Amino acid sequence: MPKTVEFFYDFTSPTAYLAWSRLPAIAQRTGATIIYRPMFLGGVMQTTGNRPPGTLPQKAKWMAADLQRWAKRFNTPYNLNPHFPMMTLMVQRAAQEWVTRPDFDKYLATIFNAAWRDSKNIADKVALAEILKTAGFSPEEFFAAAENPANKEKLKAVTDEAVERGVFGAPTFFVGDEMHFGQDRLDFVEEALSRA
Repeated sequence: MPKTVEFFYDFTSPTAYLAWSRLPAIAQRTGATIIYRPMFLGGVMQTTGNRPPGTLPQKAKWMAADLQRWAKRFNTPYNLNPHFPMMTLMVQRAAQEWVTRPDFDKYLATIFNAAWRDSKNIADKVALAEILKTAGFSPEEFFAAAENPANKEKLKAVTDEAVERGVFGAPTFFVGDEMHFGQDRLDFVEEALSRA
């Protein structure tokens, strides 16, 4: 049976960005395949009663510094985004379509880097169109994918599945039935993959 790690993420999460930057190397070292599971974090939070850490002033202040520490440790370009938190329904719905395409890795890099390296507002249609065009994507094709009822339904289904499986935030990883939450738990993800 192939070794896999499921990666439940939302582009609005800076910790999902840090996880995304490290996960491919872990998969390569362990011989695992990454299964990308774009979900809507807002829906997960609402259903589970969780709250974004940024809504608690003391935790938000600590987390801003901690994210910088993690980014420095793994040499990941990172900047706090002044538009955070961003409504990511468009990019998450489009991800449902792109996840099956050969240029999905490019899509992931485009949106994650725009949000957390370049501090762009990925919730703004005008900014998003420019981001996509610069990366070589068709904004028209993207917006069509984001409005496609099938992709809306897929995003809802993945989000519902995530909650049913115990997900309460992003990033969340599954190695088999073993769940790990947070980019700071990737060592445990790697250990689980090494055992699998």
